[in-house]
Amino acid sequence: MLTKNYQLVFAFVFAIHEINKNDKLLPNITLQTEILDDAFSSLKASLATLDLLSLGRMDVPNYKCTWEKSLIAIIGGLTSQTSLQIANILNIHKIPQLSYGSFDPIFSDKIQFPSLFRMVPDEIFQYFGITQLFEYFGWNWIVLLIPEDESGERFHRILSASLVQKDICIALTQSVPTVTSYFSNPILQKRLNAIAAALLSKNINVILVYGDSQSMDGLRIILESYEFFQKQPMERVWITTAQWDVTTVFSGIRFTERSFNGTLSFALHTNVVPGFQEFLENLNPIQSKIYLLKEFWCSAFICSLPMYNLNYPNLRNCMGEEKLRNLPGSVFEMRMSSQSYSIYNAVYALAHALHYADSLRAKRKAIGTENSWKHMNIQPWQLRSFLRYIRFNNSAGEEVFFDENGDLASGFDVINLVTFSNQSFQKVQVGGIDPQASAGKRFTMNGSAVVWNHKFKKMPPRSRCVENCQPGYSRLVQPGNYVCCYDCVQCADGRISDHIDASECAKCPDDHYSNEKQDQCLPKRDIYLSYTEPLGAVLASSAVFFSIITIMVMGTFIHYQVTPIVKANNWTITCILLVSLLLCFLCSFLFLGTPGKVSCLLRQTVFGVVFSIAISCMLAKTITVVLAFIATKPGNKMRKWIGKKLATSVIFLCSVIQTLICAVWLITAPPFPEADMHSQPAETILQCNEGSETMFYLVLSYMWLLAFISFTVAFFARKLPDSFNEAKLITFSMLVFCSVWVSFVPSYLSTKGTNMVIVEVFSILVSSFALLACIFFPKCYMILFRPELNVKEHLVKKKH
Repeated sequence: MLTKNYQLVFAFVFAIHEINKNDKLLPNITLQTEILDDAFSSLKASLATLDLLSLGRMDVPNYKCTWEKSLIAIIGGLTSQTSLQIANILNIHKIPQLSYGSFDPIFSDKIQFPSLFRMVPDEIFQYFGITQLFEYFGWNWIVLLIPEDESGERFHRILSASLVQKDICIALTQSVPTVTSYFSNPILQKRLNAIAAALLSKNINVILVYGDSQSMDGLRIILESYEFFQKQPMERVWITTAQWDVTTVFSGIRFTERSFNGTLSFALHTNVVPGFQEFLENLNPIQSKIYLLKEFWCSAFICSLPMYNLNYPNLRNCMGEEKLRNLPGSVFEMRMSSQSYSIYNAVYALAHALHYADSLRAKRKAIGTENSWKHMNIQPWQLRSFLRYIRFNNSAGEEVFFDENGDLASGFDVINLVTFSNQSFQKVQVGGIDPQASAGKRFTMNGSAVVWNHKFKKMPPRSRCVENCQPGYSRLVQPGNYVCCYDCVQCADGRISDHIDASECAKCPDDHYSNEKQDQCLPKRDIYLSYTEPLGAVLASSAVFFSIITIMVMGTFIHYQVTPIVKANNWTITCILLVSLLLCFLCSFLFLGTPGKVSCLLRQTVFGVVFSIAISCMLAKTITVVLAFIATKPGNKMRKWIGKKLATSVIFLCSVIQTLICAVWLITAPPFPEADMHSQPAETILQCNEGSETMFYLVLSYMWLLAFISFTVAFFARKLPDSFNEAKLITFSMLVFCSVWVSFVPSYLSTKGTNMVIVEVFSILVSSFALLACIFFPKCYMILFRPELNVKEHLVKKKH
């Protein structure tokens, strides 16, 4: 008996007990079980299936001997061969089958196997994980051991195609014969000796094994012989697939801990199931009636149970008080194994499917449409559709569901086996494969947590045909040789390889050159006014700060718009001016960051238009003040020109002219991003080419013209009585504005690269803030801190 595999029975019984005690899951249904052993035999699996179909009366196909019980589903088998035999029989009866260890891709064919669901993920992810593991540790020279059957050939064919894409070579492939009674000892010994000699002759540290405990029994014989009889353990990095747990051995056979120390194994994903270890702790062979529990107990604890006719010569009697936790790991593990976890989830998947089916039957009965589900017992063919779309969380907190092929949507764990001299061991999860994760995160590995075989002195072993070609060299594969066995050739001048094992040397771009080691192209550094640079960060922060101040001023004027000082100003002009100033601050962001096609098109045109609107507002304010003063004289005819229409017309006319200039600019010679590789010897300046410098300076000239006119009018109106105008504020603001932009031209022309952008952004922020501060800060001061001045009497009071 494989005592370690008996945990599958415990997991099955434990899940059934949990479900039957659950008041919410299947409250009116009690699940009963029948457990039969196929002993890795397809014939026995077929007989067991027929036995279950006839419910133990007669193994007659398609004949039900009793109505006392109803077979709703079958869970099994562990291998693909036994699962195939079971599926061929169950498909006729449309009875769902949940296989917990079959990786053959044929089972994903829902046309051929519509009733079979696999509690294992698609094996393609195991191929992916193996390839990623080799890449992670830099192994490209490996030995492959496969069973001597169709599954081994399929694995070799698919894996080879995957490895060749990553330049990983299989140096040796050996088929391990299945050990059966049909082999005479000399023939078997000769074949196993040939495999052992091949393994020893190849100085390769990594050996990948595909197979299960039955097909790899020949390999176990080899390792046992060399470790215990010849005292030469085959200390390698053994990598095993999910089909084989190397710690599982038959009763009386020693576990080859020195050979398998440091093994990396792919295993079906498992987790800690609450209550399972307590269930194992409380088992007693005398009190429990679990299938073959007494035989298991005798085999595991090497004792007899005379009361049940289980007498073994020279063995003590079992007391029934033995504890499973005291058994060696190779005999029995308390931690739930991968296959046991799959069985546990399979039982719960069936239970949830039954629950949904029963709930649907109850709902249809309530609305009077139970005819379609008139039987009290749900039929297996009805359960199949519920299984396909089942989705639930198990007691370990993990979601369980099937993909479109009827395979479990789960992954694999990468287990590191650490063995000890007393036949004990420890399994440590060091990685995993999660098919549900994003492409770059499906494979995870913690290489520092791996404990290697002591032969490698705690260092990751090397397993390569030749040493890596270092940067500055490329691989040269000799004709007829393995792609992994190559020469290293240094790169020529102007070409580089910047990584290990480069297939060829890459030519440096025209704006790069190779260094002396030919492992790096030295590029010119791209420079632009970035947010991360100190000056860029200061300018961006200033723009945000000034924008917030502008919004606060807008909020103040909106809140106090019924007060005299706000009413005294043209509300339309005030709103347009504040919005344009806000846009002036925000347009500075078009000059920051990497120049792009859109930002280059917008930065100068938006700047020119919004600044023209702002200056137009200042001009409109000045003209309004002058006309207002003149209109106060008795009999003056200018009073009819005072009003919103005049101010709006001035703003509209001045802004439209600038807009037309910008439109002509964009149509004839629009700005575009460019890389200046000649101005700086070691830098590439990313900048905006203005397209037409004439149009750029025309935009600036028109803006200066408006500013000059506004300054001139305001200057001559500065001595008008304070009660009628704000000409002094406009004069000072326009003086600052003109000073900034007059000094801008020489500064702009005398700088290059990012300094040109800095000068322009600085000018935008300073001139905009000057307008904001000079025009609105005095008014805000009076509104917020001198409310006694914000009265009509004060505004109409004439200055003496």
